[in-house]
Parts: sequence; structure tokens; C-alpha cells
Amino acid sequence: MITISVITCTFNAEAVVTRTLESVREQTFHKVEHIIIDGLSADGTLALVDDYREKTEREDNGHRVVVVSEKDNGLYDAMNKGILKASGDYLVFLNAGDVFPSSETLEHVLSGFADGEDLPGVLYGDADIVNNDGFLLRHRRLRPPSTLSWRSFKHGMLVCHQAFYARADLARETLYDRQYRFSADVDWCIRIMKLAEERGLQLRNVNEVLVNYLDGGMTEKNHRASLFERFRVMAHHYGMLTTVGMHLWFVVRAVIRK
Repeated sequence: MITISVITCTFNAEAVVTRTLESVREQTFHKVEHIIIDGLSADGTLALVDDYREKTEREDNGHRVVVVSEKDNGLYDAMNKGILKASGDYLVFLNAGDVFPSSETLEHVLSGFADGEDLPGVLYGDADIVNNDGFLLRHRRLRPPSTLSWRSFKHGMLVCHQAFYARADLARETLYDRQYRFSADVDWCIRIMKLAEERGLQLRNVNEVLVNYLDGGMTEKNHRASLFERFRVMAHHYGMLTTVGMHLWFVVRAVIRK
């Protein structure tokens, strides 16, 4: 049976982490490893995590909780720690405050594989954006294409990071590049897809919403800096001419939509 590692990185997330923990605990899929990488939170985050771990152990439902709390060198360093801890066939990142849309989300994503089938390099789907109270604000503007490749992201990050399930063996070969402060997730997804293509592995659209993610993440809070950094990422992968051309089109598209 396929296994999944869900990775949640936390730092002083007491206000929002409970709904994330409960969302994972309620998953009907039985082969779930939940890895929580905490950056030495000073609030009540770890107490909530410990309660969750104890509750999960008592339920004995096939879920396993792994907790690491130590100083890190930023979010992407913490995410790399999570990748290296992961023992599942696939891994996905679920940030503090984010939730799965239903208790059957992982069941839908991971069921239906035939014995001996070569597992796709990436499983992906759509995403919705919620507020601090967990209420739906809107569907994510960029939508995942029916057919995805690493070249697709020259049109923008068409698949939300939390709706991007990577094979763990590929992820361990493709850690986040910590030279990027805000857009390492874009670079990581592109490199995962490149590696999947090199290995002849499929990228499979699950055709449903896979995450309700919290509005106003790190990239939005540092919007201008993240835009410059994302330009660097795209220029690295697609070339300067293509990247400049695509950004001119982004500007035209924004004007047309007004």
C-alpha cells in the first residue's frame, strides 16, 4: 500500500496549527506519516502538537507522528529537514493553518494504483484560499493544466505548492535551494518535474481541490522581493528572453482584466 508523508513546519503557530493537525488526524487514509518540524516555538504550539501526537498514538489508526523541535535557518531549511525525515512514497507540505478539503482527500489522491505500477513522479490538483477562520475566500486564480510539465511554470506557478505531491525519492535528490528566500518552492517544483521527466515518470492530475490554504503567506507579505526572486528563478530555468517575454505578457494580461 502506498504511504504518504505530510510535512508541517511551525513557528509560534498556536493560533492556527490545531485545525491543521485535526485535518491530518481525520484523514481516512491509513498510511500517513505526519512530520512536524518546529523552529523552537515560544508559544503553545508544542503543547498542542504533543497533545495531538498522544491522541494519534491512542487511536492506533495507522497514522504516525514525528516531531522535531530545534533551531533552523529559515523556512526552507526546515522543509529540507522534513524531506530528509520522510519515509513515505510521496510527500506533501501542509503549512500551519492549511487543511485538507475533506477527510477523504488523501484517500482520493493515493488510492487506485495497481500492484507493480510505476508511481507517477508528481500527483497534483487545485487549491482554494481561506481566511484565518477557515472560511473560503476564493478559488486560486492560477489553475493546474490537464497536462503538466516543468515548462508549464513559465506561465506562473500553475500548481499550488501544497497541492503538489512529489515522490519522496525524487524530493530527497532535489532539496530546496536556500539561496532563495521567498521562491525556493517554485524552483523546487520545477526541478522535481525536470527530474521526473528525465526518469520518464508521469505527472498526474487528480482533478480535485487538494488543499484549503491560508491567505497571506510569506511570499505575499514580502511581495515585491518575491517577484524579483521569482524572476531570477524563471530566468534560470527558461532563459532571460523567454522570462522577459512572459513578464511583458503578464502585464498586458493584467491590464486587459481591468
